[in-house]
Amino acid sequence: MIWIMQLVFLGTGTSTGVPMVGCGCAVCKSPDPRNQRTRSSVLMQLPGGNVLVDTTPEMRMQLLREGIGRVDAVLLTHYHADHIFGLDDVRVFPKQLGHAVPVWCERPVQAVLRRAFAYAFDERLEHIPAGGIPKLELRTIDARSPFEVLGTACTPIRLLHGPFRVLGFRFGRTAYCTDVSRIPARSMEQMKDLDVLVLDALRDRPHPTHFSLDESLEVVRALRPRRCFFTHIAHDLDHRATSGRLPAGVALAYDGLRVDCE
Repeated sequence: MIWIMQLVFLGTGTSTGVPMVGCGCAVCKSPDPRNQRTRSSVLMQLPGGNVLVDTTPEMRMQLLREGIGRVDAVLLTHYHADHIFGLDDVRVFPKQLGHAVPVWCERPVQAVLRRAFAYAFDERLEHIPAGGIPKLELRTIDARSPFEVLGTACTPIRLLHGPFRVLGFRFGRTAYCTDVSRIPARSMEQMKDLDVLVLDALRDRPHPTHFSLDESLEVVRALRPRRCFFTHIAHDLDHRATSGRLPAGVALAYDGLRVDCE
């Protein structure tokens, strides 16, 4: 059975965002709204509810901008600041859900969350009602095993982000892989037969922890997804100019883009 999921790009920028503070380059000064990039995150609208992948520092504004009033679960790719520091803002959702927000991540990510958001896990503060502090239920991802999120199977995909081990996620024939500089062979096997691939493509020049545009295009040629959208984009790439040199079926994502996928 083919089911339809909508992918909402909440943010498509690199860790500094675009425009970047203190920069006066053409992209940072561009009037094209597609060059206005908040930190990278997506919302996956599954049959069982809304799954947020990463909680960026702009998460609140991203959700308001897109009219998203409910998040049923959170997946975290890794523990870098641009991917977790909006986590406190999920505090509004337990009132709607009637329970703590499930947050799926690996154990090293959980350790960072317990330090960075210690008050959310302090048993002495359990009496504070939902909305006062975030009510979170940490659920452990084993990168070797698929798991179920809101009734839908999810396959974790091991990715390398320079020296960091991070995760991508596959739902059906859609895979989301941000912050990646190398994809192990086993992970490439897990990413065959995709309808939609979302992939890191930072800039033209090589980078130690992210794919360059050419490196991302090499992955596209190897995997041959039906469609590919690049994300985690720096201010080096102007949306219109870069789009003009991409092959058919490949596009730069932008904040607010919505894609129906399998």
